[in-house]
Amino acid sequence: MRNLVLGSVVSALMTLAATPAAAQLKLPAPSPAAKLTQEVGVSEISVEYSSPAVKGRKVWGELVPNDKPWRSGANAATKITFSHPVTFGGKAVPAGSYAIVSLPSQKGWKVMLNTDLGLWRGGAPYDAAKDVATVEATTTVIPQRERLTYVFSDTTDHGTTLDLEWEKLRVSVPIQVDTAAFAKANIEQAQMRTAGMHASAASYMAEATKDYAAALKHADAAVAANPTWYNHWVRADVLSRMGKYADARKAAQAAWDLGQKDKNFFYRDQVSKALAEWKNKK
Repeated sequence: MRNLVLGSVVSALMTLAATPAAAQLKLPAPSPAAKLTQEVGVSEISVEYSSPAVKGRKVWGELVPNDKPWRSGANAATKITFSHPVTFGGKAVPAGSYAIVSLPSQKGWKVMLNTDLGLWRGGAPYDAAKDVATVEATTTVIPQRERLTYVFSDTTDHGTTLDLEWEKLRVSVPIQVDTAAFAKANIEQAQMRTAGMHASAASYMAEATKDYAAALKHADAAVAANPTWYNHWVRADVLSRMGKYADARKAAQAAWDLGQKDKNFFYRDQVSKALAEWKNKK
């Protein structure tokens, strides 16, 4: 009898061990979770949302009513996170995470950023007093898109556009970032330990911020730390932007001479062209 009971227990345990998947049933979600991230200069912007499908329904004006705050997705409110302060649709917004609340209307859409990340969870109501920005959005007719999707478009070093696309509608809000200020702060706060860091700082400041005096200091430091053809070329480029063509040509010549000994002289054509163009410039 004892052996029979023991055998039954072992059999039951083996059955449970063999069927863990049945206890953790995984099926497709009606509105699957999604996340996208976009770098803008030295900043990062991410959006987390749930993506409902059209499923033959009329979305705008019915499934999503006009003139009522909407979670801008399914389930909980859609969340957007900024690593740095931004300008969202023309309104200044501090770094941080916010719920995206939309107000659809036939007269024109509004999009709000709200500090309450728990909106629509457990019936949490929308409170406009917690909005940090309310902006006008642009709407565009698009080809049919079955699932609600967020897209970053027209991205540059200084901005991007956040697009919500669903059914046959695109809702867009521009986002701007003061990349030059953030990059300058990074340069000032960084411990510039290597020639490469100085060269990168020199190139960026000469190209983006036009702070040629500061760029030249970094270019000089790069050459002093490691006089490669590349670092000489960075210095030459900064000097030429300052109009100091005689000094720029000397630096370019140093880059050319050193580059002849390097199989990875990938700026050969640019250096050659500069030597010719700067020859008669003072």
